[in-house]
Amino acid sequence: MIEPASGILLIADPFLKDPNFLRTVVFLCEHNAEGSFGYVLNRQYQNTLDQFLPGMEEYKLPVYYGGPVQQDSIHFLHQYPAEIPGGQEVMKGTYWGGNFDALVDVIKSPSFNIDKVRLFIGYSGWEAGQLEEEITEKTWLTVKANNKIIFQKNYETIWKDSLKLMGGDYEMMANFPTDPQLN
Repeated sequence: MIEPASGILLIADPFLKDPNFLRTVVFLCEHNAEGSFGYVLNRQYQNTLDQFLPGMEEYKLPVYYGGPVQQDSIHFLHQYPAEIPGGQEVMKGTYWGGNFDALVDVIKSPSFNIDKVRLFIGYSGWEAGQLEEEITEKTWLTVKANNKIIFQKNYETIWKDSLKLMGGDYEMMANFPTDPQLN
């Protein structure tokens, strides 16, 4: 197990029952003495970007459920450091946030690549010490993130693919049923 830190994936235990995090993978953007936050990568909203932002009617881009906190705002990860100033590099090649108007300009540009941006409503957050406690309780498995997982198009396989990154017995967990009584 890897200690929680920026650039780590939190993989929900196969039997976690919390509906906010059932079979989710959270990309951890920040972890320090004050707490932690990140975004759920594998739960897509039914609404697209055009339904949240006026003036974006022709941009039906997927938006993901980042977590249960602050669901009244749009957050984003990207791979456009030169075009979107103010972003914070979380890991090599992946940036969190930045100038939102610049993001809109990038989306509207002819060179825009959806595989380099992930949009979220809300985020996942933990108070100081809370995440460590949840990891000790085996709520989360941890593995180093990679850009392929973070920006993966097929969000429905991210949980299984993240377990496969851990290798060994964890790969078998990818096929466990949600309810162990169904085994």
